[in-house]
Amino acid sequence: MKRIGLLGCGSIGTQIAIAIDTGIIPAKLTHIFDEDKEKSVSLASKLKNKPEIVENVHLLSSNPVDLVVEAASQDAVSDNALSILQNRKDLVIMSSGALLDESVFEIISDACKELKKTVYLPSGAISGIDAIKSVKNELDSVVLTTTKHPNSLKGAKFFDDFKINLDEINEPSTIFEGTASEAVRLFPKNINVSALLSISGLGSHETIVKIIADPNTTKNTHEITARGKFGQITTKIENVPDSDNPRTSRLAILSAIETIRSICTSDIKIGT
Repeated sequence: MKRIGLLGCGSIGTQIAIAIDTGIIPAKLTHIFDEDKEKSVSLASKLKNKPEIVENVHLLSSNPVDLVVEAASQDAVSDNALSILQNRKDLVIMSSGALLDESVFEIISDACKELKKTVYLPSGAISGIDAIKSVKNELDSVVLTTTKHPNSLKGAKFFDDFKINLDEINEPSTIFEGTASEAVRLFPKNINVSALLSISGLGSHETIVKIIADPNTTKNTHEITARGKFGQITTKIENVPDSDNPRTSRLAILSAIETIRSICTSDIKIGT
């Protein structure tokens, strides 16, 4: 049975931990860490099988765990992914936006090859990633249109420079259109799906992202249109926001759970 260390004990990390604790993921959660220790303590209190709370990320990955699951932030990936791999641990990354920094991507990629370790990126709140990967060399354009309630966009870095009052939006309004690279930088907790889409396809500078604030919606909607020599792919996903964190779709959490479950089992593997 694989031993798992959890980096990040917020809403996503908590749901992953509960899935392990209840047997949905056939593994053992042995160590947890969050910069806010109260979150670690709160999470541990919800579990039947109590993991050890460690004081830093180094202790998390230097302990006898087989897999570290990151559910914290882009900064957590940038600051710690390399040391986790150097400690000979495989790594699941939820904050895939960090990998749009070319230097971070290169460092992690090189470390995987050198150390013979694996980084897993769950497909998250979108579908069709297998298809995008399959036609990568024949793509001409990829456009992601994301629609969310204004409340789920609050606090993004974008609003530091663009003074838009989200409370005054009373109809669907496009508040951003640009590259995936720009989107991930300006909306680091809202649009990680664009990073995964970019890595799978044309890259962050060629993937176009539109963000729509809609005060009438109760869903997080992602519509992808990809065109090229192969034809056209169009997918639309209407996600229910997570009850504890409206910035995150329920599907993103379920995708993470299934990815980790798949790593921990010897089932038939489906997909590209």
